[in-house]
Amino acid sequence: MITEPAGGGKLETALRRRRDSGGKCLVPYVTGGLGDDWLQTISAAAAAGADAVEVGVPFSDPVMDGATIQRANEEALAQGATPQSILSALRGAAAEIGVPVAVMTYANIAHHMGYERFASSLADAGVSGCILADLPLEEVGEWAGHACAAGVETVLLASPTASCERLRLVCERSRGFVYGVGLLGVTGVRSQLADSATRAAARLKEMTDRPVLVGVGVGTPEQAAAVCRVADGAVVGSAVVQRMLEGAGPDGVAELVSAFRAALD
Repeated sequence: MITEPAGGGKLETALRRRRDSGGKCLVPYVTGGLGDDWLQTISAAAAAGADAVEVGVPFSDPVMDGATIQRANEEALAQGATPQSILSALRGAAAEIGVPVAVMTYANIAHHMGYERFASSLADAGVSGCILADLPLEEVGEWAGHACAAGVETVLLASPTASCERLRLVCERSRGFVYGVGLLGVTGVRSQLADSATRAAARLKEMTDRPVLVGVGVGTPEQAAAVCRVADGAVVGSAVVQRMLEGAGPDGVAELVSAFRAALD
């Protein structure tokens, strides 16, 4: 049986605080190990109004991600990024970022390290939450048990095509927040917000009091504002990572995050 601290962990507490005060949550995604200034980029995003920051641990086969994040993964890996190097860097910085940090990666990395060791390594690095994007609900129990024991919140993805029964199980097992996937397909900036994004948020909001955030296909401040008419918040990945790939630096990412924050406020 998976238990959790009363009121949730640091990630859920921060998101509930924003929601319960009448605001909308903003969680930008930053590719760990991409460039020499990725840690400064996280801090800049936090200072610009993020409620939490999602840090991608690069993986060679990021099946959920589109061209932008795939390219960022490849560049970070070519620059020598490893799970250990990213967590080591976070260990010295997480306490100073000012908002909770969640790691997003793929199950093979956690499995290779060993679930217990990976969970402990996240906790030691000051990481509050973890998304293993390709770990299905049916296989999450072992990982979630070790994560809970280490104080790491396991965020689960909720597909827009899942049955109501399955979505209820996802909501019950998810910690931190429920990650509503906005569309069928991979991550990436689209010209329009998919109708499925708001429909997914509405279905999930009927099933849980845990914060519901929507990501995948939320690429502009206007799209984030639209989905947050229903959802509690938005996860913004490819738009942020594109700025990193363009060499905009921490200031450029902060400018973008500020635009999203203003749209949600």
